[in-house]
Amino acid sequence: MDPLLLNFSVNGQSRSISVDASATLLDVLREQLALSGTKKGCDHGQCGACTVLVDGRRINACLTLAAMQEGRSITTIEGLADGDVLHDLQKAFIEHDAFQCGYCTPGQICSAVGFINEGHADAVKSRDAGSDDTLRDVIREFMSGNLCRCGAYTNIVDAIMHVVQERERI
Repeated sequence: MDPLLLNFSVNGQSRSISVDASATLLDVLREQLALSGTKKGCDHGQCGACTVLVDGRRINACLTLAAMQEGRSITTIEGLADGDVLHDLQKAFIEHDAFQCGYCTPGQICSAVGFINEGHADAVKSRDAGSDDTLRDVIREFMSGNLCRCGAYTNIVDAIMHVVQERERI
């Protein structure tokens, strides 16, 4: 089969690359674009290590064909920071010790960015008059597709809560 020419944006840079029609977005990111922050975990969409953002929404890159991303904007963990300035969630993960081995961290952070981008925290806050317990439950539910074998879940939720609460103050 002939390769396809794919045009999309990755971490704010326009890219035009030739891809095999059956190549996953994960493999293109890691192998063709040398963006190794996105991890290959289970390769079946069950662990969330490959989570990236496509047009601001989180997806499992291992389950997504690269060819389906024509014209889209893809953000990986490498694209969240602004130069040397870390994204708020990256800072919060450090401050709240929300990782141990770190393997799942890129996917966890991208998923948390997607969670906020998708408006789930805002929906809970408006519905439940700001209940932190309810918001923690919703965070746990929406982050359930991202596994952490080290068990840093409590600190991950704390980091996300920190960013949500900080954004409310602004």
